[in-house]
Order: sequence, then structure tokens, then C-alpha cells
Amino acid sequence: MKIKLFGLLIIAALSSCAYSFGGASIPAEMKTVTVRIFENNAPLVVPTLSNQFTEAVKTRIRNQTRLSITPNEGQAVFEGRITGYDIKPIALQSNSMPTAAGNRLTITVAVKFTNTLDSKGSFEESFTRYYDFLNGASIQSLLPAAIENINKQLTEDIFNRAFAQW
Repeated sequence: MKIKLFGLLIIAALSSCAYSFGGASIPAEMKTVTVRIFENNAPLVVPTLSNQFTEAVKTRIRNQTRLSITPNEGQAVFEGRITGYDIKPIALQSNSMPTAAGNRLTITVAVKFTNTLDSKGSFEESFTRYYDFLNGASIQSLLPAAIENINKQLTEDIFNRAFAQW
């Protein structure tokens, strides 16, 4: 009898909890999201970065939520701009003519997230990530993979800030 009662209590407790294995905590009533194009306002502009980043945000939402992406008037809205894109040396080689032994690509994105169902879930924040290039291969050959890597990190940060309530 005690085992049955204990089992019933566990089932009742588990069924009343809303838990998602993806770590996302999206209200059940939220069905749609709009992702506006993130314009590239960085001093150094890569022509394809705006579209790449916007698509990375959409892909993250498609892969990790049940939300439908709609072009206008979603119940949640992601918008913003790329505010920083730069490559700087992080280490110098020790010889008579100093040259970079490593470089760092840094991308910063200003994001505004609006939750139309609950304004407490809305935010406006900047996110920054970087990728280090070690001496060897040319930066130009490594740049596409570096941008993809940074986009994955940035979209994870933004997604977690918007939907994960840890």
C-alpha cells in the first residue's frame, strides 16, 4: 500500500512539472517567433555576415523549439545589429621584426528580444564571442569556419538568454 501511494505521489509530482530536455522554457501559449534581419553596423563589414547570423538564429530556433518562424508579428521577436567585427593580434613572435603569432576574430551583436506574452521575459543586451587563429594557415582560409563557430556560440548565448531559465 505504501509503495502504491509513494508511486502515485511521484507520478503526480512529475506530471505537474514542466520540464524540457533541451533546456528551453517556452510558455505553452507561445507559438510563433519573428527573426528580423540583423544589420551589419560594424566598422569592418563582411558582406555575408548579416545573412549568415540571421539564418543561424533561425536555425537554432527551428532545431531546438516547436515555434513557427513567421515574417511579421510573432509572439516573440528577435532583432538587432552586428556592432563589432574585428581581427587583432593576440601574440607576437619574438624576432627583430615583430609579427603576429596569433590573431583573434571578435564579433559583437546587440540583440533586442521582445516577448509579447510576458514583458518580463524581454531584454536588450550585447553578446560577444571570439575565435583565435594560431600562426600557420592564412586567416582568409580559416575565416568561414571561424565565423560559423562564433555564430553557433552567439546564437546559443542568445537562445539561452531568451528561453532557458537556469
